[in-house]
Amino acid sequence: MTKQQKYTFAIILITSLFFFWGFIHNLDPILIKHLRSAFSLTHFQASLVDSAVFVAYFLLAIPAGIIMQKFGYKAGILVGLSLFALGCFLFIPAANTVSYGFFLTALFILSCGLTILETAANPYITVLGDPAKATQRLNFAQSFNGLAASLAPIVGGVFILAEEPKSSEELASMSEGARLAYIQAETGLVKGPYLVLGLIILVVAVLFFLTKLPDIKEEEDGSTEHVGFFRSLRHMQVRWGIVAQFFYVGAQVYVFSFLLVFAEDAINMAGQDAKYYAGLAGFLFMIGRFVGTFFMRYIAPYKLLMLYSIFSILLSLIVIFGTGIFTFYALIGITFFMSIMFPTIFAIGIQGVGRDTKSASSFIIMSIVGGAVIPPLASMITDSTKNIHLSYVVVLLCFLVILLFGWKTRHVKAIQN
Repeated sequence: MTKQQKYTFAIILITSLFFFWGFIHNLDPILIKHLRSAFSLTHFQASLVDSAVFVAYFLLAIPAGIIMQKFGYKAGILVGLSLFALGCFLFIPAANTVSYGFFLTALFILSCGLTILETAANPYITVLGDPAKATQRLNFAQSFNGLAASLAPIVGGVFILAEEPKSSEELASMSEGARLAYIQAETGLVKGPYLVLGLIILVVAVLFFLTKLPDIKEEEDGSTEHVGFFRSLRHMQVRWGIVAQFFYVGAQVYVFSFLLVFAEDAINMAGQDAKYYAGLAGFLFMIGRFVGTFFMRYIAPYKLLMLYSIFSILLSLIVIFGTGIFTFYALIGITFFMSIMFPTIFAIGIQGVGRDTKSASSFIIMSIVGGAVIPPLASMITDSTKNIHLSYVVVLLCFLVILLFGWKTRHVKAIQN
């Protein structure tokens, strides 16, 4: 097998990971809708699903980078897949005990695995192959994340939202025994999908274990000391990448996770109908990445990022100040323009940092904790004002930060495609 063939197979294998973590992340809107109804949660309490997921990125990103520095990308991927599978399996006892806290714990462990996977896979895909096409390659791989985003809400809707959940008023009118039996039945619906997914992830882990992957080293100097790990922060693009990724992930998570909640609160659309719009949002997200990858052949990544940010800002204004179903369509439209933001911010953030790539990756992945901070903040605005439209002011501010990132990094040497 030639070196190029080894890279091609490795890229295919790594790209599959983007699909799997995209799928699990995009089950969260279904899970939030489901658990919010089953446990009669406020918007803020429901947002803790996102917090449980994304706080893991803050806690595990640096340990993940250290694992990769010492043992390589493959070791990081295997550890990540193992925790991913374990978290999926923990949904079974969480459902059996009817404990919201247990669900959050399972999500946290699962997300620890995702943190390690993303810390490894995102930089690995950029250094496998022609450096001149690193941004395109990462956007292409992330497009399969978008494919998962279009499928997960529909699959989750079929198996988890099998029927419209009872309202808080209906639950209040039930006897204690009937209410507990209903909650048990509702939480039990998540066991099947997460069990199957956990088994699939175990098979993928075995495949990775048996496959010899190229070990790419970036201008290595043999240093793995703790102080050297923080050296990547000397790069301006890394510092700005951390900030931009924090706000981007926060915006993305809130837009996707509360899409069904917005449909219910803003336009009184039932979850059974809204789940198809969630699938449409995921489809637009995927198409946006393929389109963005194509245009990066002709437009500098930072320019395209700024353009997509401007459109996202305009659509956010419609969501905030508009009325009726048109605001829901605008919210769905944002998903198209969000599509290239994560991989483009990531690629620009680690661009040209050489031997600091693994630590830079850790810090930028660490900033994904924005997904744990922004949704609860926006949800508090909804709970206090009783107006979900106003919560998207937070999303608007996030896109303004991303626009500023594009402007600030315009002088970073562009990757020529």
